[in-house]
Amino acid sequence: MYPELHLYIDGQRLLAGDRHTQPVLNPATNEVIGQLPHAALDDLDAALASSQRAFAAWRTVSALERSQVLRKAAALIRERTPAIARNLTLEQGKPLAEAVGEVMSCAEHAEWHGEEARRIYGRLIPPRDGRVQQTVLREPVGVCVAFSPWNFPFSQAFRKVVAAIGAGCTCILKGSSDTPASVLGIAEVLHDAGLPSGVLNVVSGDSGMISDHLIRSPIVRKISFTGSTPVGQQLAALAGSMMKRCTMELGGHAPVIVCDDADIDQAAKVLAGFKFRNAGQVCISPTRFYVQDGAYARFVDRFVGHVEALKVGDGLDETTRMGPLAQRRRVAAMEGFVEDTRQRGGQVLTGGRRLAGDGNFFAPTVLAGLPDDSRFMTEEPFGPIAGLVRFKSVDEVLVRANSLPFGLASYAFTTSLKNAHQISRGLEAGMVSINHIGLALAETPFGGIKESGYGSEGGSETFDGYLTTKFVSQLN
Repeated sequence: MYPELHLYIDGQRLLAGDRHTQPVLNPATNEVIGQLPHAALDDLDAALASSQRAFAAWRTVSALERSQVLRKAAALIRERTPAIARNLTLEQGKPLAEAVGEVMSCAEHAEWHGEEARRIYGRLIPPRDGRVQQTVLREPVGVCVAFSPWNFPFSQAFRKVVAAIGAGCTCILKGSSDTPASVLGIAEVLHDAGLPSGVLNVVSGDSGMISDHLIRSPIVRKISFTGSTPVGQQLAALAGSMMKRCTMELGGHAPVIVCDDADIDQAAKVLAGFKFRNAGQVCISPTRFYVQDGAYARFVDRFVGHVEALKVGDGLDETTRMGPLAQRRRVAAMEGFVEDTRQRGGQVLTGGRRLAGDGNFFAPTVLAGLPDDSRFMTEEPFGPIAGLVRFKSVDEVLVRANSLPFGLASYAFTTSLKNAHQISRGLEAGMVSINHIGLALAETPFGGIKESGYGSEGGSETFDGYLTTKFVSQLN
């Protein structure tokens, strides 16, 4: 039931043939479900040549025609969501309902980018000489390369692709080797929506070799990467050495500030649901929970109760609320955080252990009493662990929340307008959500600051990284 994997180059599906392959595992069982072909250098060069040829034509296609392709893709996504989502759960592990939500959300991204692409405007500048016409043009940057992660394999890749092709660029997409069927689902949808050959190419395999070869190519003019901060820094340095523009969405370690005056029951319910979505493997997952002294005991009681009610299991089981971690190594990483917590004098309020079975299952975990310099409070866990600590004043907690080099997402719960204003202005993060979870919509910008990256995906800012500004001054 899992599809045969392939490369997608110049509109053609290229099967493994004599290429090197690697197994794809189901993280709920660690059984092999497919074989992923690795792109060779010849394949990468073919993708580069195809993208360059296609760009010459695609850049001149009207925004209306590009919009029609994306709107057709949105309709196809809605039709094919059940099949795409099932493959996503098989290879990534998240509950099927979450996979369905991830895929369905991309229909909105396709429609929004298609419509917003029709509003990429230049402008006229009033001249100092009446015989001169001064025009500002916004033009597609060229061939782009997108690197997307395994935690949201369909939506993270899709947002990059629709921004590139909506702006009139062409794109070579390299997804995670752990979740290849989800990425190929994007190629199939856009192929059937009428996207011309070469506008999108999909390659897979050795990440280091592929990224180095593609970024160094003079054909490539833009890089978009979502992943860890160390890898992003390496890719940004390589691209920067050749003056190639980048969008970088990197690691996070999101603080949550729960004030005494918050609706504690609602905050605990909302945060427990969001924290353990995708087993905590979310770059914007709330991780460092700062709870004010007066609300601490009640919040802990409510939050732990919600966490202990979560059912962990195979994502294809409709009763499952949290699936396995995507890779076995992530289970060992979670155990490392728990062990360090115990050694530093912290407490495990619930969970803290791997679960029985062949899959990569780890119990939803809540830690407390952590020093601010503990491993958990300073390193992104990227898993199903929340750390709870106390704070006294808003001034104090803002210093602690901002103490890390990360600056992606942040959250706060308070009924005080004064607190909300101070916190929203004081948090050093690219995104702040107060009293709810309101991030990652098609029409809103998504991105971080500091070592969490730069550039935005989504919102009207989404095309900024894919367009150049040209000034034309003409004497008539």
